[in-house]
Amino acid sequence: MAKLRNILVFCLWSFSVAVFGQVTFRGAWIATVANIDWPSEAAIGDSVAQQHEMTFLLDSLYSLGLNAIIFQVRPTADALYRSSFEPSSHWLTGTQGSSLTWDPLEWTIEEAHKRQMEVHVWLNPYRVNLAKTDTSVICADHIWKKHREWFWEYNKQWYFDPGLDVTREWICTIVQDIISRYDIQAIHMDDYFYPYPVGKKQLPDAETFARYPRGFTDIRDWRRNNVNMAIQEISATIRECKDSVEFGISPFGVWRNANVDSTGSATTAGITNYDDLYADIRLWIKNGWIDYVLPQLYWEIGKKAADYEVLAHWWANEVRGTNCKLYIGMAPYRLEGAKKDTPWGQGNEIGRQMTLNRTIPEITGECFYSTRPLLRNPRGVCDTIRAIYQPVLSLPQQDDEGDEEGELILPW
Repeated sequence: MAKLRNILVFCLWSFSVAVFGQVTFRGAWIATVANIDWPSEAAIGDSVAQQHEMTFLLDSLYSLGLNAIIFQVRPTADALYRSSFEPSSHWLTGTQGSSLTWDPLEWTIEEAHKRQMEVHVWLNPYRVNLAKTDTSVICADHIWKKHREWFWEYNKQWYFDPGLDVTREWICTIVQDIISRYDIQAIHMDDYFYPYPVGKKQLPDAETFARYPRGFTDIRDWRRNNVNMAIQEISATIRECKDSVEFGISPFGVWRNANVDSTGSATTAGITNYDDLYADIRLWIKNGWIDYVLPQLYWEIGKKAADYEVLAHWWANEVRGTNCKLYIGMAPYRLEGAKKDTPWGQGNEIGRQMTLNRTIPEITGECFYSTRPLLRNPRGVCDTIRAIYQPVLSLPQQDDEGDEEGELILPW
């Protein structure tokens, strides 16, 4: 059954490519925060084990036909690379600020490039810790310890205050440092701008707004302008430092609902970029501040509140006539353990979405969140991806076929 499904998917893909063109960016996120994808908890502090695990991830993604990774190297104002500005991540070393015996970013770039894979460096702009991570793990050299006045706390998490000029300056310093020292293809930021709202809990930025209103009377417009300035200045920093490096954003999948703004999408999402995260992605696309947008469309085709198909067409319309490329963020992790009476438990939703993408000419890339659940091959998704991407060369793998029920293919 799986082989027949893959043949049908491949036939549909072949037809759509002939009509519209090909998806050229084929990536996966490698999340390091809380050791989601890499390194495993067992490999924390062990550089040999970490290199072994990364080699396996790169080989496996390459064998599926992927040609890019989005590698998280700054999850909480820390570093999974050699940095003179921010401390090493405790998710890498076990203790934040510990000396590195190797440079994971430099090594990963070299290994990825051997496999003809791009490296997009993924930075979280404002976050300092996770709610479940006690601040006791933050080392004495962290900027949070040195300049507490730059930060505020929301729902047990600390963030750089987006309303301060020094916040933008610090982020641009980090970006410039990375670009100047590493052979990367892009700087990438995801959906964590202002924090996701928690109930009716208010953001603690009224004092900053009162001190630095910059002509705004509505705090919501002021917040959006804070993020706009950050994106514009990061973009300028990248172009001034190394114009060949791209700037990409992976936003939450809904910009704004049509029932609030007639130009928004036909969705009823409970959270939106513009109204809740204060991220006006549309403006960034229009003004040419970003080179690609990678919306996280983690819902199924036909979902009432946020239909994948509706949103894919909405984002395609937004980039049409601009220089901003459109890649789609997809969620193979949702196939794991999916109940059979749900869309994710029937057939292969990722295969259906990939087929749909090839009917929309503006979609020139796909990216999967995230690597470890993808490589467990839930519902044969790896087989589907391989059938569609048709990799020219596969590296030797350890039992990389998996089975229909999602047999683990990871060695740890």
